[in-house]
Amino acid sequence: MHVGRLVFSQVMDLLPLTHFRRCVARYPDRRPSRTFSSLDQFLCMAFAQLTCRDSLRDIESCLRAVPTKLYHLGIREVVSRTTLAYANEHRDWRICAEFAQVLIADARKWYANDAGVADLSQTMYALDSTTIDLCLELFPWAKF
Repeated sequence: MHVGRLVFSQVMDLLPLTHFRRCVARYPDRRPSRTFSSLDQFLCMAFAQLTCRDSLRDIESCLRAVPTKLYHLGIREVVSRTTLAYANEHRDWRICAEFAQVLIADARKWYANDAGVADLSQTMYALDSTTIDLCLELFPWAKF
């Protein structure tokens, strides 16, 4: 059995979380949660994106499947669907937008001298390429 660190936690270690904490401090919650921090929310949503989760119920069931591994993912406790929904609805979206700008600025520095990468000084667009599942009985035109 492998006893090393989980891949997700290794990927999250590459992120400048000090900048994330600064973004959180810049946009404080009106009613801060004592147990579910903005970092926990970010980690849950990053996990959901990387593992192709489709809904809050799917995120919750996946995270609850092996609750002993949550600590190793960086998430402090089991996350309920209502807690995640409340956080997504009430936390300021500008935290993630500003953190994305920090990550883009880091990428510009890292790839400044790389000829194989497109010019990052130009406008960049991020496209979500997840597939939206549609019922073929209701939408016969939706073939993918």
